[in-house]
Amino acid sequence: MKVVSYNVNGIRAALTKGFADWLKATDPDIIGLQEIKAEENQIDRSIFEDMGYHIYWYPAAKKGYSGVAILSKIKPNQVEYGMSFPLYDDEGRIIRADFDGFSFISAYFPSGTTGDIRQDFKYRFLDDIFGYTQDLVKGYPNLILSGDYNICHKAIDIHNPVSNKNSSGFLPEERAWMDKFTESGFVDTFRLYNQDPHHYTWWSYRAGSRSKNLGWRIDYHMATSHMKEKVKRSIILPEAHHSDHCPIMIEL
Repeated sequence: MKVVSYNVNGIRAALTKGFADWLKATDPDIIGLQEIKAEENQIDRSIFEDMGYHIYWYPAAKKGYSGVAILSKIKPNQVEYGMSFPLYDDEGRIIRADFDGFSFISAYFPSGTTGDIRQDFKYRFLDDIFGYTQDLVKGYPNLILSGDYNICHKAIDIHNPVSNKNSSGFLPEERAWMDKFTESGFVDTFRLYNQDPHHYTWWSYRAGSRSKNLGWRIDYHMATSHMKEKVKRSIILPEAHHSDHCPIMIEL
């Protein structure tokens, strides 16, 4: 089973750049999308339905902003929209689908790059999603939390850790949260199979960053230790160019 996560930075824009053809060729069983930036009635559902996908859409209340979705060829047993925190649910940050044997979350963590107010919001979100996941795994021990975390965990995950040490996304407090999260029982699946540097999932649009591979690894498939043995492969797909992020994939 192939499971993909992809921050598309606007599904409508991604579709104009060949996202549908890429999806058909890659053929994941499940794909979690982040930053969809569209209401469900603003897309042509048949594009995905014709490929065999069930569509679960969770946009933000603010039009053209944030939002997550799950497309799945396997019909979930149930789908949960949000995490029962209106502050974040209004921004469409979490959607969960429960299948036989495991649950899958598509998550879009806040960015703090626009200033102190949003950085504080991000810290609050990190505290709350930590508590949410710790409670959730009691009932759903086979859990994969995938998406855009907007945090580079370690120096190996960013092209220039020294110059970015004071940048949102690589702040000591954010990295400490990632330490706490992984120590709580979640496994960074990519690092199960690849300990090499220079593997990134996001590049700035400025200064030819992508062609120079000056990137950040901020997208993750984090799996509970119960799921670890089921993850047979975890890779980054940088050849997909529909967004400033690229997709990531695990095989179960």
